[in-house]
Amino acid sequence: MWKTKIMVIVWPAFLMACLLDLLVFALVDPRELHWSGQPLGLSRQGVYSAAFFAFWLVCMASSTLTALLGMPAADVNRRVLPD
Repeated sequence: MWKTKIMVIVWPAFLMACLLDLLVFALVDPRELHWSGQPLGLSRQGVYSAAFFAFWLVCMASSTLTALLGMPAADVNRRVLPD
């Protein structure tokens, strides 16, 4: 049961992170990115990987909130406030 619930959150988030990565890096060159006026100091692949995982975490947070907001109030209260 838990595996299914986790996959319902993780899989769509993974797909959206892939799409975001494609869209962002179709428009942005990782070599031109700077942080506080300094170059990032990561290789292109490092920037791609870091961005992908950041996008994936944000999408997972969004999917988790959607799953929680879609639950009936009784189920949420049972999980938060045990009997």
